[in-house]
Amino acid sequence: MANLNKVMLIGNVTRDPEIKYTPKGSAVTDLGIAVNRVFTPEGGERREETTYVDVTLWGRQAEIAGEYCKKGRSIYIEGRLQLDSWEDKTSGQKRSKLRVVGENFQLLGPRPGGSGGGGGGGHSGGEEEYSERPARREQPSAGGGFSRGSNTAPQPPIEEDDIPF
Repeated sequence: MANLNKVMLIGNVTRDPEIKYTPKGSAVTDLGIAVNRVFTPEGGERREETTYVDVTLWGRQAEIAGEYCKKGRSIYIEGRLQLDSWEDKTSGQKRSKLRVVGENFQLLGPRPGGSGGGGGGGHSGGEEEYSERPARREQPSAGGGFSRGSNTAPQPPIEEDDIPF
């Protein structure tokens, strides 16, 4: 039988995320998002309900989220559901919590405090995307700069103005 565990959410960040590190040095951050649903019940007034979802991000994504996600910012999260179960130490009761483990995320809307203008190398709409795809590691070259692997020509150093976010 086929299985699928995929979650896609758009909501607003409910608190500034805090980056923590595991004993082995992996970054992890938990953030909360609020997802709103507007509906009209049969013959009734328009209603809105909010669902609060806990999201866990790992590795480089956790570091990026810790730096750029701020309370109130709109975000798109792609990930999977995970059920955590444990026994409460004080009451002895079994507890569980359903959370989303984020695999990709994209910040939506304009950057807070940013002008939204400027000439820019192909970046559109004030949206930034981050995914768990493996990045190529940069290696120091013999000339002291950095190159992207052994089969490519040396790349010039990246200036702060070259970074799109």
